[in-house]
Amino acid sequence: MVIRSLSPGTDTNLVEALYAEAADYWLLADRVPPDRAKAEAFFTDAPPGADPARAQRLGLFVEGRLSGVAELSFGFPEPQDAYLGLMILAPRLRGQGHGRRLLAKVEDRARRAGAPRLCLGVLDANPRGRAFWEREGFGDTGTFRDDPDTGHRIRRLLKVL
Repeated sequence: MVIRSLSPGTDTNLVEALYAEAADYWLLADRVPPDRAKAEAFFTDAPPGADPARAQRLGLFVEGRLSGVAELSFGFPEPQDAYLGLMILAPRLRGQGHGRRLLAKVEDRARRAGAPRLCLGVLDANPRGRAFWEREGFGDTGTFRDDPDTGHRIRRLLKVL
């Protein structure tokens, strides 16, 4: 297993292939299958007020194959915070500890950047995802938003680093 930074252009095809493999998540979240534009957006998406130049995009490689990704931004919801905009694993690896390993790398990078807290959003429609985050020490902040495009309620979770 290797975790390394991903680059637009160079790694976009790999992200696109992973997204296709993990289409179950995108069908839940976006209600449509992922496409090339979704893979390209992985390299540019950021929460409001976050500094795109500080964002880190990580790939988890298992047996040489991109098997998970994480997008870590800084400056949201508060200027000192880190925000995990996305972390997704290939279905073939879920439940085997790879998510915990990728999250540990994300947390390490957030701490090294001086972030005191790591925040993320989880869909109410994804109880398995929420259970993972809670097992990893994230708690509900009581903050949520309703996405008018998908109809999802998205709850903000937080972990003190």
